[in-house]
Amino acid sequence: MNFITVKTYEELSEKTAKLIAAQITGKPDSVLGLATGSSPVGTYDKLTEYFNNGELDFSTVTSVNLDEYAGLDGSHNQSYRYFMNKNLFDRVNIKKENTYVPSGCADDLVEEGKAYDTLIKKLGGIDLQLLGIGLDGHIGFNEPDEFFTAETHPVSLDPSTIKANARFFESEADVPTKAITMGMMSIMQARKIVLIANGQAKKEILEKAFYGPITPLVPASILQLHADVTVIFSEN
Repeated sequence: MNFITVKTYEELSEKTAKLIAAQITGKPDSVLGLATGSSPVGTYDKLTEYFNNGELDFSTVTSVNLDEYAGLDGSHNQSYRYFMNKNLFDRVNIKKENTYVPSGCADDLVEEGKAYDTLIKKLGGIDLQLLGIGLDGHIGFNEPDEFFTAETHPVSLDPSTIKANARFFESEADVPTKAITMGMMSIMQARKIVLIANGQAKKEILEKAFYGPITPLVPASILQLHADVTVIFSEN
């Protein structure tokens, strides 16, 4: 594991973007596993900057996102499809048909999860997976549990996750209580993983995840078993 500490969010975003850019440059048809939330926004801004400067080409890149809220379609301004379009896909030359987000509006979220895992296998797996981490140690929407779930699956969101995400909605009551998320199998089978965490509030959970026991009560702790993980933490 490579643990990098930087002073600012700007530094975190630039280092992360450079790792992703290097992946695309080295393998132009890379499959990128992408994340949402506030942490990767700066990274997506930097990647857009590289594209606008002619330094990066997304035309043969494929992306698979970690998760989506149940009940929100891509036109909803808090859906993760909408987030990705706004923050990255609409700003670079990636082909929309090569960008995948699990459907939160599928009639059967269990079957949607199986189809999503099949898609990832068909694509040859994920070359580089970008992750954030929740204050409870969740990655994607894999919440603390009694066991690690391998497959993409529906999940009931932990109250702490709902509270943390309420800032994006008009009220906490508007935050969906369920989601569909990539499971640990596809995440752990990614060839490279980059996990980013911003601010002192994340310091304690990072220590638990990477220096404590491996336990599904801290979902990110499973990453200790991966051969190629880079953690980037910004102090401010």
